[in-house]
Amino acid sequence: MTKPKAMVLRAAGTNCDKESQYALELAGFEAERVHVFRVMENPALLDEYQLLMIPGGFSYGDDVAAGKILANQMIHHLAEALNKFVVAGRLILGVCNGFQVLLKSGLLPWGRAGADEAGSDATLTWNDCGTFVDRWVNLRADSDKCVFLTKGQTLALPIAHGEGKFVTTGEAVLNRIRDAGQAAVRYDGDNPNGSTDDIAGICDPTGRIFGLMPHPERFVDPTQHPTWTRRGSNFADADGLAIFKNAADYLK
Repeated sequence: MTKPKAMVLRAAGTNCDKESQYALELAGFEAERVHVFRVMENPALLDEYQLLMIPGGFSYGDDVAAGKILANQMIHHLAEALNKFVVAGRLILGVCNGFQVLLKSGLLPWGRAGADEAGSDATLTWNDCGTFVDRWVNLRADSDKCVFLTKGQTLALPIAHGEGKFVTTGEAVLNRIRDAGQAAVRYDGDNPNGSTDDIAGICDPTGRIFGLMPHPERFVDPTQHPTWTRRGSNFADADGLAIFKNAADYLK
């Protein structure tokens, strides 16, 4: 069976691209790391892939705001190609900085890249504590729409961010996200950044675009968990890997 192809989009400051490529390959993808300049030169490159991942890190040093410069490049150079990618039924995953990019490009929450959609209804802002937070959190999948998750599953994943507080422009937007089943994953029992409604990640209305602050690519091997000697060495216990496998299964 032919493996689905995944592009890991990188830029200056991206620092989770290799881990993301490895996680995708473990899950059954043929994955490649591609610099955003190469895609800007030839947007048709996207046609070769079934999944686009925007990984974590600090793209362009998070100058202006986290993910803003990469998002602007996507809006002004790749919006048409990205919207075609979405309409074709393909998948997009954004992790941490990648989630910030998806919101600031407009791909989340409503699934369309463009200047008019970018950051108009939801964004990620500074943690309530005012500092960078780097630790493990417990999560709960609350959507039956997001193809990357199984509703009701619980996950333990690490976070590492300073601007991870999910907020909407008002109650109407929040209710629209809730009612459409787009609040894909929530912090379970401990909200580390003050996110509205404990939201750790959302999907678009189709469930095929997914952004989250925790890092699934950092828990694809059971020994990566801080209590792995008590949890055992079953790969089924590597909660992050399940997200990538669900994506691969959907595409297959």
